[in-house]
Amino acid sequence: MCCDLKRRFLLLYATQKGQAKAIAEEIWQQAGAHGLEADMHCISEIDKYNLETEKDPVVIVISTTGTGDPPDAARKFVKKIQDTTLPPDHFAHLQYGLLGLGDSEYTFFCNGGKTVDRRLQELGAQHFYDTGLADDCVGLELVVDPWIDGLWLALKEAFLLQKEKEGMSSDAVSSSLSAAPHVGHELNLSSEVQNLKLEDERVRSSDVLTQKLVDIHLVASTRDTEPSLVHSVPPVSQSALSIPALPPEYIEVQFQDTHGENPHLSSLISEGTAFEVPVTKAVQLTREDAIKTALLLELDIADTVFDYQPGDAFCVICPNNVSEVEELLHILGLSEKGEYFICVKVKEGTKKKGAAHPQHIPERSTLKFILTWCLEIRAIPKKAFLRALVECTSDVGEKRRLQELCSRQGASDYTRFIRDSNVCLLDLLHAFPSCKPSLNLLIEHLPKLQARSYSVSSSNLYQPGKLCFVFNIVEFPACPARPVSRKGVCTGWLAELVAPLLHPNKNTLDTKGGSSSTEKISIFARPNNNFHLPADPSVPFVMVGPGTGISPFIGFLQHRQKLREEHADWEFGETWLVFGCRHQDRDYLFKQLRCFLENGTLTHLKVCFSRDSSTAEVAPPKYVQDVIRLYAKEIARVLLKEGGYFYVCGDKKHMADGVSDAVVDILSMEMEADKLEAMKILAMLREAKRYLQDVWS
Repeated sequence: MCCDLKRRFLLLYATQKGQAKAIAEEIWQQAGAHGLEADMHCISEIDKYNLETEKDPVVIVISTTGTGDPPDAARKFVKKIQDTTLPPDHFAHLQYGLLGLGDSEYTFFCNGGKTVDRRLQELGAQHFYDTGLADDCVGLELVVDPWIDGLWLALKEAFLLQKEKEGMSSDAVSSSLSAAPHVGHELNLSSEVQNLKLEDERVRSSDVLTQKLVDIHLVASTRDTEPSLVHSVPPVSQSALSIPALPPEYIEVQFQDTHGENPHLSSLISEGTAFEVPVTKAVQLTREDAIKTALLLELDIADTVFDYQPGDAFCVICPNNVSEVEELLHILGLSEKGEYFICVKVKEGTKKKGAAHPQHIPERSTLKFILTWCLEIRAIPKKAFLRALVECTSDVGEKRRLQELCSRQGASDYTRFIRDSNVCLLDLLHAFPSCKPSLNLLIEHLPKLQARSYSVSSSNLYQPGKLCFVFNIVEFPACPARPVSRKGVCTGWLAELVAPLLHPNKNTLDTKGGSSSTEKISIFARPNNNFHLPADPSVPFVMVGPGTGISPFIGFLQHRQKLREEHADWEFGETWLVFGCRHQDRDYLFKQLRCFLENGTLTHLKVCFSRDSSTAEVAPPKYVQDVIRLYAKEIARVLLKEGGYFYVCGDKKHMADGVSDAVVDILSMEMEADKLEAMKILAMLREAKRYLQDVWS
C-alpha cells in the first residue's frame, strides 16, 4: 500500500534560545500531513545521525548567536566540517535545504547558517531547495512560513529524482505523496456562540486549520475602525483564518510538599562556573534629569578564581520581577501553591516528537522558584503559544482574536500589537481575562530565563580583585497594547538591589552607620575572543563608544595606563577615544577621561553632545560619526598606513551602522576610490580582526 512508502528525511536544528528548535518542531508536525516522516535531531546529537552516509534529503534549521557565531549546540558540528583535510567531494552524495535565522540589526546577519551552508557547498553537497534567511528584526515568520510552505514540493521532487536514480518507478512514490491529507481543511463553524470551538480532532494531522466565522459581531462592532490588541477590523475580522496546528502537550506537573531546598543558582547555567560575589559600590553616572539613568557597579571578585581581560563580557543571573511573579500566580489561581515543590515530568503517551524534560527546569523545586529564576515570563509569546492559549479561552470574541493573532492573515497585527509592543504573557492574560492556561502550558511554551550579558568596564591589572560594569536602566514606557510601564528584567532588578548603596541615608543604615547588608549577585564569564587590546602595544587604535558604549574602553585605558607605569621602556602607539552623549552636564558618564589624556594614556579625546545647543559660528559635531569625519585623514592614516585597530561599542541601529558608513566614506575619500572598493577594504579590516564591534540592538 502507498502508506508503506512514507518517505523519511533528516531534520537537524541548532538553537541558542529555542527558536530554531520550535521551527524544526513545526516542520516535524507538518511532515505527517504531507505523507512524510521527519527524523528530527539536535545537530549536536552526532551519535544519532551520520551525514557521511546519509542518503535521504537533509533539512537544517540553524540560528546565529553573538556577533555572528553559530549557536553553542552547533560548535562541534561546525568544527568537524571545517576540517581542512576533508576532500571537496566529501558530501557529494548529500542533498539539503537550509533555513538560517538571524537579526539584520547585526553586521553578520544569519552568519551561523551562512557558515554551514557555504562549507557544505565547498564539500560538494547540493541544494534540493533554496536557502532561506529569516530576519528577527522584522519578524522571522515573513520568511519562515513561505519557506516551510515551499519545502514540501521541493522534498517531493527530491524523492522523485532519488527514485529515478535508483531505477525504481516513481509512480508509487508520487501516489504516496499525493495521497497525503490536503494542507487546508475548511471548518465552517456555527455563528452561534455556544458552538464556536476548534475541532482539532478533525485536523490532527494537518499543518493548518482554516476556520470561517459568519457572525462578524463576535469580533468587533462596526463603529470600531482601528484595530488593537483585543479586537480586529476588516479584512482580518472577516477572513477565513489559516492558523497553526495545535502543539501537542507534553509536560505533566505534580504538586508535592513544602519541605526541602531549592537548587543553587549555579545549577541553572550549562556553561562555565557561576560565582556569587558582593556588590561593593554603586554610582549613578547621570544626573537625575537625564533621559536615561546609567549606573556603575563594582563587584568584589578577590575571593574567586574569576578572571577576565579588558573587552571581555560576563553574564549576570537575574530573576523575574517579584510582583510580576506574584501577579502571575494570582491569575493562575496558584497564589497558595507558590512555596510548594513541584515535580515536572514528560506526559505519558504525548505525541510530541522527542519530548524531554526541559533542561532549564530543575528536577525538584518550588513553583515560585521556577517562575522567578527559570522561565522568561517577559518573553514575547510565539504564535504556537498563542495557538495553545486559544484552547484555554472561554470567551468567544477573545478566542477569535487570539486565533487572528496567530494566523497568517493576522501577521501584521501580531507584529504591531505583540512583537513591536513588547507584550508578554501577563499582558495577554489581562487583555483576555477568560484565558486560563494551565501551569504545564507555561512550562512548555515559556523559554528559559537567559542570563544578561554586560561588558567589563575595568582592568584586573589596574584594580586587582575588582570588576566594574556600566548599564542604563532599561525602560519600557506604557503603550496601548501594554498599559503598564516596566523596567528591564535585569537592569530593573539591579537598580532595586543597589538602591541602599546609591541612597545610603534612606532608612538603610544600621546602628553603626554602615550599610545594613552587602548584596550579592551570581555571575559567570563570557570571554570575548576578539574585542581585546592589540597584542602589540605599539599599534595605534581608535575607540568609538557613545553612551554606555564607552564601558569596555574604560578598562582598555586603565590597562594601558598600568602597562605604561610598569614598562616605561615600551613603545606605545597613539590612542583615540570618540565619546558622545546627549548633554554634557547631564550624561557625560566619565568626566575623569581627561585624566587619561593628561597622563598620556590617551592621545586624543574627542567628545560631542547631540542635544546641547551651540552659539558657535560653525556648529560642533552632534554624533560620533560626525566627529570621525572631521578627522578623516588621521583615521585613514591609523587604519591604512599604521596597521591600527578600530573599535566600536554601543547601539547597533542608531550608531554602529552610521560609524561604519563614515569609515567607508573616509576610506573612499582618502584612497580616492569608489564606495564599493572602500567597502571591500572595510570588509578586509573586519576579516583581519582590526575593525571590531561590540554592539547591541
